[in-house]
Amino acid sequence: MVSFFSTLSFFFVFLLCIHVSAAADTISANFTLSGDQTLVSSNGTFKMGFFKPGNSTNFYIGMWYQQLSIQTIVWVANRDKPVSDKNTSLLTISDDGNLVLLDNNNLVWSTGLNSSSSSSALEAVLQDDGNLVLRDDSGSLLWQSFDHPGDTWLPGVKIRYDKRTKKSQRLTSWKNTEDPSPGLFSLELDVSTAYKILWNGSTQYWSSGPWNPQSKIFDSVPEMRLNYIYNFSFVTSDTESYFTYSLYNHANVSRFAMDVSGQIKQFTWLNNNNQWNLFWSQPRQQCQVYAYCGSFGICNDKSQPFCQCPHGFSPVSRKDWDLKDYSAGCVRNTELRCSSRGEINEFLPLTNVKLPDNNNSEELVSTRCRSACLGDCSCMAYAQSSNRCLMWSKDVLNLQQLEEDNSEGSTFYLRLSASDMPSGSPSGKGNKVMIIGAVLGSLGVIALVTLAVVLILRNLRMKRMRGEKSDGTLAAFSYRELQNATKNFSEKLGGGGFGSVFKGVLQDSSVVAVKRLEGISQGEKQFRTEVVTIGTIQHVNLVRLRGFCSEGNKKVLVYDYMANGSLDSHLFISQKAVLGWKQRYQIALGTARGLAYLHDECRDCIIHCDIKPENILLDSQFGAKVADFGLAKLVGRDFSRVLTTMRGTRGYLAPEWISGVAITAKADVYSYGMMLFEIVSGRRNTEQAENEKVRFFPSVAATVVTKDEDIRSLLDPRLEGESVDIEELTRACKVACWCIQDEESHRPAMSQVVQILEGVLEVNTPPFPRSIQALVENDGSVVFFTESSSSSSHNSSQKQSHSSSSSSSKKTTNNNSSA
Repeated sequence: MVSFFSTLSFFFVFLLCIHVSAAADTISANFTLSGDQTLVSSNGTFKMGFFKPGNSTNFYIGMWYQQLSIQTIVWVANRDKPVSDKNTSLLTISDDGNLVLLDNNNLVWSTGLNSSSSSSALEAVLQDDGNLVLRDDSGSLLWQSFDHPGDTWLPGVKIRYDKRTKKSQRLTSWKNTEDPSPGLFSLELDVSTAYKILWNGSTQYWSSGPWNPQSKIFDSVPEMRLNYIYNFSFVTSDTESYFTYSLYNHANVSRFAMDVSGQIKQFTWLNNNNQWNLFWSQPRQQCQVYAYCGSFGICNDKSQPFCQCPHGFSPVSRKDWDLKDYSAGCVRNTELRCSSRGEINEFLPLTNVKLPDNNNSEELVSTRCRSACLGDCSCMAYAQSSNRCLMWSKDVLNLQQLEEDNSEGSTFYLRLSASDMPSGSPSGKGNKVMIIGAVLGSLGVIALVTLAVVLILRNLRMKRMRGEKSDGTLAAFSYRELQNATKNFSEKLGGGGFGSVFKGVLQDSSVVAVKRLEGISQGEKQFRTEVVTIGTIQHVNLVRLRGFCSEGNKKVLVYDYMANGSLDSHLFISQKAVLGWKQRYQIALGTARGLAYLHDECRDCIIHCDIKPENILLDSQFGAKVADFGLAKLVGRDFSRVLTTMRGTRGYLAPEWISGVAITAKADVYSYGMMLFEIVSGRRNTEQAENEKVRFFPSVAATVVTKDEDIRSLLDPRLEGESVDIEELTRACKVACWCIQDEESHRPAMSQVVQILEGVLEVNTPPFPRSIQALVENDGSVVFFTESSSSSSHNSSQKQSHSSSSSSSKKTTNNNSSA
């Protein structure tokens, strides 16, 4: 009998478990949420429950990604009303037909509906797209979280402008990293169909520009042309306008967020690295965010942290600053006393700054500006501009430190108590005692500072050896550290025009690739500036720069290590496993995406100048990563300058390298087309195959493509028997032929190449490249010019079919070869 009841009890427990499991994504009359209970969407993507951000003691009801190693909150119900105990709090459906959060039976948050439905007929479901919906038993939607976004914009959410109520739906940042209550920064759509970012709901400091229905992008967001991840959609009607997006590949995890930094940021999840990758952000520079450092705070894009208090000031809240919330700004260490005596208050000059916006302007001669501010008790600061005296009587907002050579820089005079001035000294009775005390105090401070510096340097050294800093910036290594990491540069991975690459292991056991640069003649300041620029460029298809070393002529770069090496080792080395067609096509697509990012999405267009299989690295999943970008010249978008030093590698150089015209991003397009032929054929374009005559593969491919012959004849013979998508193969060969056209204007942009390979754009049959045609008519004779581009032999009268140079600018001998 006991056994029977035990079995029966087990059966009922089993049924209860089945019931709870079936309701895992739903809150209903039979299931509520409290303590550690959670909801999980049916596909396992999103989880919802109580969470505690960072070191906070408060609890919130929120939603996050279930399967990611980093808890990333995408929606919070009770943003500004936390609860202190999750075990006494309850998320349930109330008798009045609302989804509510109760804390000891006190209402904390509600969906706020005037519903006539019975609570027993309602349910709240966490859907697979991250939308929490409240619906009745007929399936009618009563409320959804997508209509009330927080700081995160998920695919499918509509950020709208209601033309009837004249109100916008907003994304609003968290206050800081531990407080999800609404912060000062928000993104919204305005009546002119432009997105704008606001400070404090009023001051606009960034705009997307109006929507262009022809190009289907916002005028000030050209990056939208590179929509190989997102399918953007803008809809407008008589009642509303809204912008939404979806993902082309639903296996990707991506989100937009109105960050605590005041920037709108686009992130993609990198499965290989288990981290979020910053794909795009606006404004690009942190100090373009209005009033980011609060009142009297100074913003500097070149410092870490970005915000500093001027001399004589301290942060209003050090705790908030540690949480990257600088909005409270700085406060004077000594309050001002209003007096007519000049020695009571002084003015601290801040040079090379961008003046704050909120000033009171008066037409005064420059000699009277200082005295006018000193005589006005409400005047906090002044500046002189031509014949105008600018004075600030309230908060000083948006103060920015500029570079020394910036023509927009001005001198800003900040009012301080005389005792807080750098040159101030004690006076009056007891002066000697104060001086002695100051000396003893200074000695104590020096001892403490020395100890602090030792600890900081030790900490920084450990971080350098891990190849990173806590704020994500580049690590500065010493040359000896990298010698130890690479065993004195003993394990060589490869080499190129800018130097050799070695395998290294840092102290935390992470593996890196260490590139020892050669022939770099830049000065210290210029080198560091360019390295910092490279370090800010991050994309899923670009190799990430982790750190650098610069000690005299010893200049070294430290990159992420790519487990599968370079593309050439998989295409041209027979001992390697053969790359399948799908892998090759994705490598070609990933490379195009990386180049499109360099050309179109960076602040300055970056021309790689040396695209070839050796510079395409493959991660552990055979994902393509473009290497060595940014090491060539950094060229502005007007392309007005000519790169006079030939760079690149024989067989991949565009004809314009010889002709002496300005080099543009289309030179990379040409090199990419040449490399794409090699990806298709699996061998060098001019390599002799066994039992075959030497042939120049691009000419063969161009003949097949333009005469509509059998496209499979171009495929790597090692892929025989593999199921190959003929449409993809045709697309790749056609776009490669377009890329190697002689005229730059006839070549597509890399963003167009991406869209063609994705199948978004149709590609027409290309014309036979003129230089390739010359090869066919002259029995395939190929002349490689290998002298420096400054040589007199390089002129437009010479045959421009294919040029070559060594990867450096050194002069080499001519090399004539036939194909």
